[in-house]
Amino acid sequence: MEEAQPQRFRRYPVYKVCGVEWLGQVPAHWEVKRLKFVAHTVAGQSPPSVAVTDGVDGLPFLQGNAEFGRLNPTPHQVCDSAPKRAETGDILVSVRAPVGAMNIADQSFGIGRGLCAIQPKEGIKRSFCFYQIMAMRMLLNAVATGSTYDAVTASDVNNLPMLLPHSGEQRAIAAFLDRETAKIDGLVARKERLIELLQEKRTAVITRAVTRGLNPNAAMKDSGVEWLVEIPVHWDTKKVKRLFGHTKRQGFPDLTVLSVYREYGVIEKSSRDDNFNRTPEDLEIYQLVKPGDLVINKMKAWQGSLGISSLSGITSPDYVVYSPSHDVNERFLHHFLRCKLLASVYLTMSNGIRPSQWRLEPGRFEDLVVFLPPPVEQDQIAAFLDRETAKIDALIVKIRQAIDHLKEFRSALISAAVTGKIDVRGDVS
Repeated sequence: MEEAQPQRFRRYPVYKVCGVEWLGQVPAHWEVKRLKFVAHTVAGQSPPSVAVTDGVDGLPFLQGNAEFGRLNPTPHQVCDSAPKRAETGDILVSVRAPVGAMNIADQSFGIGRGLCAIQPKEGIKRSFCFYQIMAMRMLLNAVATGSTYDAVTASDVNNLPMLLPHSGEQRAIAAFLDRETAKIDGLVARKERLIELLQEKRTAVITRAVTRGLNPNAAMKDSGVEWLVEIPVHWDTKKVKRLFGHTKRQGFPDLTVLSVYREYGVIEKSSRDDNFNRTPEDLEIYQLVKPGDLVINKMKAWQGSLGISSLSGITSPDYVVYSPSHDVNERFLHHFLRCKLLASVYLTMSNGIRPSQWRLEPGRFEDLVVFLPPPVEQDQIAAFLDRETAKIDALIVKIRQAIDHLKEFRSALISAAVTGKIDVRGDVS
């Protein structure tokens, strides 16, 4: 296995062929075993749906990796009882997309079918086991299958190879990785906080421009709606239904598949690698999208998942597509409809019993009031926002690239340490 090897670390004095081809040689005194021989694996099992509720009274329940945070899982549901449980300290591994996502249980959880809990046996240091699985989890992607999303079985997890030095050496390697990854994680956290601040600035710039214009001295008047106090006196109002008409054009399976992201609006689905819903083979019922069309993910509109498309293609039959019947600047409308203030408005228009099932009501959305400056001012605002958001977005891209490089180095360091490519025993203070 080819990994980045920091030059300041020495190698072990003696190596042997381990029998796992892609791993190559490992330190001569290390053992090679399957995970099932060094840990007990609890495969998740979902309780009856009536036993799972939103709230705080009951056993915290994890259905999948969506509840994973940076350090510990964040449960959004509880259950009366659970067929399968993870206990405090268990290593949690996602067996559904994204396959191999990991975390540590900081309390007892009920676990659903999307997860399994790993409980290392005596003599296996828990933190070392965590890092070992992290280095080996890429093997799960090679065996993942599924028609809707990738998934693996608990048996696939159990068959992961584990390289095992003696317990004292396991402890030394884990301590080294705890220290070094903490440094990297600190750098990543600071860069991610900078991204948050830039995104907040971006949101504020857009919100102010599409609700107050670019002239800070413009005379204002009451907006007539609860969610916005004032607008410039010379701005007009129109309802969405006067600007767009609902359409559902199907039968274009050969066109590019589009998706809607809250961060980006309408983009090509293939341009992102974090959408784990598989595109079906039969695309006949997918909807045609033309440039200028407004596309809305009904389930996530309250999160900002909508936008005016600049692309031609097809999108999910579950989305709402509106074709334009206006002469308004499309970029102004795009920025306005994705404005942060509007997200809370979309929430009030949505119905559902829990956040994951809130759906935007198209009829109510079509009665939404849009505030429109004169055409020349629309153009000015749109150009200003395109220019300013492009600057912020470019800076965010650079910071994310730096984060990616840090994460790549982190993964390489973990892999090198737990596969014996570097000897870190003398680097633990």
